[in-house]
Amino acid sequence: MARAPVTATPERSRTLLTRARILEAARQELGRDPDSSLSDIAEAAGVVRRTVYGHFSGRAALVEGLVEEAAQALRQALVAPRVPAADAVTELACFVLAVWPVADRYRILLRLAPQDLGAERVAELLAPARHMAEAIIGRGQRRGVFQTSVPPAVLTRGLEGQLLGLLDCVNGGAWSDDGTGTTAAALIAMGVNPDHAATRVRELVRIEGDGA
Repeated sequence: MARAPVTATPERSRTLLTRARILEAARQELGRDPDSSLSDIAEAAGVVRRTVYGHFSGRAALVEGLVEEAAQALRQALVAPRVPAADAVTELACFVLAVWPVADRYRILLRLAPQDLGAERVAELLAPARHMAEAIIGRGQRRGVFQTSVPPAVLTRGLEGQLLGLLDCVNGGAWSDDGTGTTAAALIAMGVNPDHAATRVRELVRIEGDGA
């Protein structure tokens, strides 16, 4: 006999909504000022500080909550293919277009990483994206569409550094992008002709728009 689906109780639902509201307030407040206090975040979330402590034991736990949220969003982006990819150029373009909105939303974690996360936690967060990018770059090199002077693993870290650098520029107000410019830049860094890179990105954005 099939069991009835388990649904959240009203109290559980309120608890989850409050937690999500606190995390959203933390993302915005820390983006405005990385030194924002828990009191600042509580005020922005419309709760008292004691409520924040009811969900998170302190600043480190709150930042870890943001990391977990970002990791989940990244995993979802990576398993949601946008366009069937017949070639590595398209694969990499789809990858960057999928990852950029998540990275842009949680870019504040770049500023918090040195003091709140640590290198190991950052590496853990980025691991799924690193593995997928390295596989795509390897296929592109074997097919002769990406430059081959640098090994796939090293080229992947170079691509990661480029994307993180652009995110840091967004944090500083020197760069703003919906993902198209970043994606074209990533393809060019792999050795793709600039005109072909720009055309491929425009085609993918158009296809995505038609399918929305």
